[in-house]
Amino acid sequence: MKSYYFNEEHDMFRQSLKDFLNKEAIPNITQWEQDRRIPKAFWKKFGDMGYFGINFPEKYGGLDLGFFYSVVLIEEISKCFSGGFAILPMVQSYMSTPYILNHGSEALKEKYLPGAIAGEKICSIAISEPGAGSDAMNIQTKAIKNGDHYIVNGSKTFITNAFYGDFMVAVVKTDPEAGVNGISLLVIDNKSEGVSMRKLNKLGWHSSDTAEINFDDVEVPKENLVGDEGMGFYYLMGGLQLERLVAAVGGFAGCESALRYSLQYMSERKAFGRPINKFQVLRHRVAQMASEIEAHKYFTYHCCKLHNDGEYAVKECSMAKLLGTEMANKVATECLQFFGGYGYMEDYKMARFFRDSRIGTIGGGTSEVMREIIAKMIIDGQEYEEA
Repeated sequence: MKSYYFNEEHDMFRQSLKDFLNKEAIPNITQWEQDRRIPKAFWKKFGDMGYFGINFPEKYGGLDLGFFYSVVLIEEISKCFSGGFAILPMVQSYMSTPYILNHGSEALKEKYLPGAIAGEKICSIAISEPGAGSDAMNIQTKAIKNGDHYIVNGSKTFITNAFYGDFMVAVVKTDPEAGVNGISLLVIDNKSEGVSMRKLNKLGWHSSDTAEINFDDVEVPKENLVGDEGMGFYYLMGGLQLERLVAAVGGFAGCESALRYSLQYMSERKAFGRPINKFQVLRHRVAQMASEIEAHKYFTYHCCKLHNDGEYAVKECSMAKLLGTEMANKVATECLQFFGGYGYMEDYKMARFFRDSRIGTIGGGTSEVMREIIAKMIIDGQEYEEA
């Protein structure tokens, strides 16, 4: 079928990416899941292919391509049956370093972006705290200016890419009395004196590292401030639309892969003398899922087009994230059921998809928060403008 969003160049990029993943990633994912870590040498190869810098300027080592090349990337890494594998480049390229690109000084860009784009440095976004998740305004980590430095004290938790990573974009309070106007973004090197971490043991995403971070009088050069002091919350609200859009793309792409895997199994598995894909109840479940996946996919493409065209689409991106991650949970449950007892076995990729998909309705803003954002816009007439 003709695509209205992808051209021949996109198709060539997709095939090249598939070839790379089939050679360098997919044969190793089971081992990476067992090791609970992906070697940094792999991410250097990933960077050498340009995959970390698709939407970044060439002057920092990027490819400076349109957003639909990133859509291709997110789709394909989300089809590898490892949320832990897919989340690292998602966080690196779409949830953390864009703050440096869009708001940081030229010196900050030159210091951090080339290494991240090359795959030599891994970055995280440090927002959540033990007492503040989706409620970013309630963060307690403080960064108080002292001469040429900020002194950072506090803690973060559930921070992806942090334990084995190299630097983070941290959300901090530079003026604890100023409310929303006292929040700023700081780039903090993970090995700075006073930074300590504990690796967390997760239900899913086993090949990804997630950490709890403590800051004890950490000195951060004032040059590491991203943009203007006190503007961090507004930068964050703008960046979260891209994060939610990435989650939506990963949601439908993972569902497509899970359904395809299930259909192959159903064509081979027999019960009562015939393949189970011949039983009407299962066929109709497949038909319903396929319809919902396709509908969400093309709504998400519409949202990607809005983003590519520079639109600040808060309502649409929130809807896409809500629907895509909720759908992934549903598809994971339905598809695992097709496998019966085998779906509960770690030897089958469906078990991994089931546990990895569960985080989608929590991370990047819970489904409850997405619903409230949407409700405010369509019921209360709330409008959001990009900072």
